[in-house]
This record gives sequence, structure tokens and C-alpha cells, in this order.
Amino acid sequence: MKNILILSFLLVLFQACGQKTKIESKEKVNLKLNEQFGKYWYQGKAELTSYDLEQVRYGEKRAGEAVLIFVTEDFSKSKQVKLDNPQQAGEDAEKVMKLNFNKKFNTGIYPYSMMTSVFAPVYPENDIHARKVTTSVQEWCGHVFMQLNNKKDHYHLMTRSYFQSEGDVESKMEKVWLEDELWTLIRLDPTQIPEGEVQLIPSTQYLRLKHKESKAYTANIKIIKNEGLNELNINIPKLERQLSIFYQNEHPFKIEKWEETYPENGKMMTTSAKIKERIMLDYWNKNGVKDSVYREKLSLDF
Repeated sequence: MKNILILSFLLVLFQACGQKTKIESKEKVNLKLNEQFGKYWYQGKAELTSYDLEQVRYGEKRAGEAVLIFVTEDFSKSKQVKLDNPQQAGEDAEKVMKLNFNKKFNTGIYPYSMMTSVFAPVYPENDIHARKVTTSVQEWCGHVFMQLNNKKDHYHLMTRSYFQSEGDVESKMEKVWLEDELWTLIRLDPTQIPEGEVQLIPSTQYLRLKHKESKAYTANIKIIKNEGLNELNINIPKLERQLSIFYQNEHPFKIEKWEETYPENGKMMTTSAKIKERIMLDYWNKNGVKDSVYREKLSLDF
């Protein structure tokens, strides 16, 4: 009897230890970066891609353009901002991939300008999620701003808006997947994108345009592999919204086009974007009048 009790105790202890190891290993994150990752992303340039945009707004499609700017930079872990002096930051420095997602289009007489910034860790140790996401929308009626900061066990949400119901809000949000961070994860390691049913905070641009509640929704995610372009498909049933991002199936997984469908004025409508031009450029050094030639290379009209 004594031996049986000892064996039972050892079995429970073994199972507990095994379970703990499983949880700890699950928390570890190892992005499978391509061996050519550094050659492409650490050459001191950003990848700039322009797209022809058809943006749905107020029940009609609006011609516009979008630009995706992907670049790596040094980020402060504590302040969650770009570092001025990375060499002096020590352990506070973290390498991130930044996406600046820009859209411009007109609605009748007045223009819209939208931008989302995503800061995603290149070498995450135990948290794969983006460190910060910000979105701003400007148009003649006013402007709005939204920011999500990644804290240890939650997101800190801040919104500012000229709408009474949306203005000056701060709250905690459960840490789940962010739709915005999936764009950077495509470029880093698309094998880490979750598939199946997940809890997801939708695109911050969508939340602001459609005045939807900032919260997690149940989403179904799948990656459809094709010979040329893979498709990341995100379906959010409660919002009747679907997003498909089409990207090259080999490193550096360049994004070629996307489609976003949801109800607009009582009918299903689709926003779409398709690549125009792509260049690698240290654009921050190209701010002279003569440098406007690069806008021509990107076929930018707005």
C-alpha cells in the first residue's frame, strides 16, 4: 500500500512537471526568419509599395491610393517609441519591424487621410504580439486617433475623437490577436499566423471608419496556399466582414493585393487594392524638392 501511494505521488508530480514544461515551452516564441532576412531588411532602406485603391465609403467606391512602408528600426521596450540613440539604450533596445499603412481617397468635396503604424518584434522572447499599434484618420469633419500599447498581461487602449461617444477613452483590453499585426507577421514568419477560430481585435482603421466597439471578436483564419500567391483569409461572422491578403509565398513575402468586404449602406461592398510600384529606398533622406522624382517612380498621385 505504501509503495502504491509513493508511486501515485510520483506520477502526479511527474504529470505536473510535464504540464509546466509544456506551458513554458508554449510561451517561448521562435520566429523562423529566412536566412536572407538580414540581407533584405538590414540594408538601411525601407520597402515602399504603392497600390491602386478602391475604398468603400458612404455606399460608394472611391478611387484612391495606398502605400505600405515596411522598415526595421530600434525600439524602446519601456517607452514603446523609436529610439534616438540605440547604442546607448542597452537592454531597453529591441529590434522591430514597423509598418506604416497609408490610405488617401476623396469623398465628394473632402479628402480622407488614414494611417496605421504597427511595431512588431523581430526577435520576440516570450510575446509575439505587436508592441504598439496606432491609427489616425483625418478628414474635414475632424480627426480621430487610436492607440494600443502591449502591456504584460493586457493592451492599454486610448482613443481620441471629435465624436462625443468615442472621445477621450482609456481602458484595458484582453491580450488577443490583433488583425493589424498579421500584416507584419506575414513579412516576418507567416507560419506563426494562427489558423482556425481565434479571438481577434479587428483592423483599427475599420473600427474607426465603421464606429464599431473596440473589443475582441470571434474570427476564423485560414491560409490558402497557391503556386504564386498565398492568401491570408480572415472572416469575422458577427461583423459580416472578410479580409483577404495576397502575398508571395517565398521570402520576403511581399504583399501584392488585398480585398475587404463588409456591409455598407445595407449591401455587401468590397474595398480592394492592387500593387502599382515597389522600391527600396532610404526615404527619410529624400526630402528635397529634387527627390519628388521618387513619387513618380511610385506612381503616386495624391
